[in-house]
Amino acid sequence: MTAPPVLASPAEQTPEPRIVTAEDFVRVQASPEFQDLRRRLRRFVFPMTVFFLGWYLLYVLLGVYATGFMGTPVFGNINVGLLLGLGQFITTFGITAWYIIFANRNLDPRAAAIREEMEGTTA
Repeated sequence: MTAPPVLASPAEQTPEPRIVTAEDFVRVQASPEFQDLRRRLRRFVFPMTVFFLGWYLLYVLLGVYATGFMGTPVFGNINVGLLLGLGQFITTFGITAWYIIFANRNLDPRAAAIREEMEGTTA
């Protein structure tokens, strides 16, 4: 009677990633794939930052210099200033959701490919 084969645990089956050196990081940083990844990130982050800071500055300036407008009742005790303030929160959540979708589609797959190439493993 023979004993059943002993199966290796998943941790034992996974290949060890190779040791990554400083030269590897420099090489990857100079690679066209990494430059494309950075370019894609910047094309999203910088315009969104400018948009949101402009929107926030407008809100603050309206609060300081257009108090009559901001105090205009919309319905009941709800005024324009309160609605624009809530709009700040909604905009923040919207930009965050948009970034998550953007990163999942455009950044994460490319970053994973670069990491796998650098570490010499496949996930």
